[in-house]
Amino acid sequence: MEHDESTLSPAEIEALVQRIDRPVVLVGLMGVGKSSIGRKLASLLHVPFVDADDEIERAAQMSISEIFAQFGEPYFRDGERRVIARLIDGPGTRCVIATGGGAFVNDETRALILDKAIAVWLDSEIDVLVDRVGRKDTRPLLKDGNPREILTRLKAEREPAYAQAPIRVMSSTGPQSRTVARVLKGIAEWL
Repeated sequence: MEHDESTLSPAEIEALVQRIDRPVVLVGLMGVGKSSIGRKLASLLHVPFVDADDEIERAAQMSISEIFAQFGEPYFRDGERRVIARLIDGPGTRCVIATGGGAFVNDETRALILDKAIAVWLDSEIDVLVDRVGRKDTRPLLKDGNPREILTRLKAEREPAYAQAPIRVMSSTGPQSRTVARVLKGIAEWL
């Protein structure tokens, strides 16, 4: 479901906080804003924010680029699934989790998130993504080619998986507070 621009009042946000009984997990392509939106969302919901990629790097004691280079994507996806399972099942499971772009494409990871969390697909136009990912060169899937072509292909490949998330929110070029407001509204309507 798409969400309009109207925002929840502070009282409505507080009421929503009381209704959320599991992690909110943000899924979507790289550059869509999962980490930055996630931090703001967690702050409004008074819960911890966790970036799954940071947790993977901490567990492996190497960067995601190094994991990809040394062990390959399947190994990375397996570690990613285990880390996300731990974050979702861990104590105090009320949190906001930003996942890597490919996490929700993994069948086991997606099933786990859909079963035990509130999945929110942050979607975006390719132009917005290309502009955002152009600011960082730490993304292993983009290092060997044209970012626009790679993102367009990944979007086409991954959309069927992302579309299984019950809440879909467009992340646009405007202020992040607008996207955060859309996410809150989407969760309120879904719960």
